[in-house]
Amino acid sequence: MPTLRMMPKVVTLTDAAVRRVNALMAANPGALGLRIGVKKGGCAGMEYTMAVAEQKGPHDEVVEQEGAVLLIEPSAIMYLLGTEMDFKTDKLASQFVFNNPNQRGACGCGESVNLVPAESAQRLAQQD
Repeated sequence: MPTLRMMPKVVTLTDAAVRRVNALMAANPGALGLRIGVKKGGCAGMEYTMAVAEQKGPHDEVVEQEGAVLLIEPSAIMYLLGTEMDFKTDKLASQFVFNNPNQRGACGCGESVNLVPAESAQRLAQQD
């Protein structure tokens, strides 16, 4: 008989991120959750994308934590595996922060990142 193997969540959220996602959903009554993705761009090569989602895409990965719902775009899953999403507020800004083990660098302004797929990240870590 085959054994079930539980897959870890693609993204986990800190308490601050849960509160912020829930607040965004409450402010947008038609929202199903927050859609997270990555796209090519910026000086480091890739950027995180976020938008309020009113419907689920056919292949979106759904992550729910304490009522906060993230819809992860299929093309972003391999870049986000193992990521912790946080929400930070300081004197000048409030923003989501991604603590991503697949990140290999970032630009100086923090707007873009250099990401590798999770499998490649694991191989690079083993070589270090």
